[in-house]
Amino acid sequence: MNPVWPAPGYAVAFVLATVYGAGFHLVFGGPLRKLVFYLFASWLGFAVGHWCGVILGIRLLAIGPVHTFSASLGSWLALFLSRWLSQAHPAAPGSKDQQL
Repeated sequence: MNPVWPAPGYAVAFVLATVYGAGFHLVFGGPLRKLVFYLFASWLGFAVGHWCGVILGIRLLAIGPVHTFSASLGSWLALFLSRWLSQAHPAAPGSKDQQL
């Protein structure tokens, strides 16, 4: 029997998105849960960016079936958005930020 392996392009896509998320965490730091958060954001952004590239027909820097340019752009947008959203939290009741 032959094991089922993903296309090499998709393996490269997974590695690229993982490196983006891990590198983002390395630069901006934080606890382990932030690393996991950034990895998921990077994977999701990479997938959304890839599909946007498919729909729009952007084949710039394509690796096999993967639209690498649009996927990388989606990954980085998702990483910066996730960092911004994780820092933009409302003040807790009675906190210093809420007092006049």
